[in-house]
Amino acid sequence: MANNEIDFCEVQCIHEDTVREVSSAMLGEDTLEALADLFKVFGDNTRLRIIHALSHSEMCVCDLAIVLDMSQSAVSHQLRILKAARLVKNRRDGKVIYYSLDDSHILGLFKTGLEHVSHT
Repeated sequence: MANNEIDFCEVQCIHEDTVREVSSAMLGEDTLEALADLFKVFGDNTRLRIIHALSHSEMCVCDLAIVLDMSQSAVSHQLRILKAARLVKNRRDGKVIYYSLDDSHILGLFKTGLEHVSHT
């Protein structure tokens, strides 16, 4: 088959059991939209750099700004997006706010994606 051909069945053949099983397992639109929104947040290099940094250690905005070579304002803006998406959380210690990944699922998503793009 040439690379520009479209794959399709050459005969009409419906596998009713498979169609029924997969149809009943399909996710609802709200869930799919929430998942798409999550992956949109992951679709930004700066936010991925922040997630990568936080995968190593809890950090404050000042430290993140140095590690990422960015202004504190720019880092803070991205952290607001990550926090709204529940990818990072924060805690206050006196006058300093420390950020960390929200839970182990975030690190798992990041590592799985990294493994996929690193796979040859």
